[in-house]
Amino acid sequence: MSSNYPPTGWVKVLLAYHKFSGSWAWVLHRITGLALTGYIMLHIIALMSLQKGKEAFDSEMLLFRTPLFLFLEWFLFAFLLFHALNGIRIALVDLAEGARYHKKLYYAVVIIGLLLFFGMGYIMFTQDTLHSVASVK
Repeated sequence: MSSNYPPTGWVKVLLAYHKFSGSWAWVLHRITGLALTGYIMLHIIALMSLQKGKEAFDSEMLLFRTPLFLFLEWFLFAFLLFHALNGIRIALVDLAEGARYHKKLYYAVVIIGLLLFFGMGYIMFTQDTLHSVASVK
């Protein structure tokens, strides 16, 4: 017996999801929340190296200063930024009659988030340049 309903796999449901700004904000808010929860667990696991002594902790911190981890930290900032700004947007929509302006608020979140994201990237990736200039003086 076949049904008239489309397949219910989560990937197909996500791809068939309405492509409205509020819908994507809802999906991204959940994804960033899960990613931040996973980061907190990894952070706690990484801090467990403190129990192994100073040398073990220092060697782990050297690993986290590599360009790969710097890049991942920049994207962690993007997840945190979107989650925080979208949370403020949700509060405004729910509490301050922002439902009339929810699309404008979403686009404001995206624009402010992108500006802060690229600003943080500039700060993070020019940090070595700033330190080398300071050490020359």
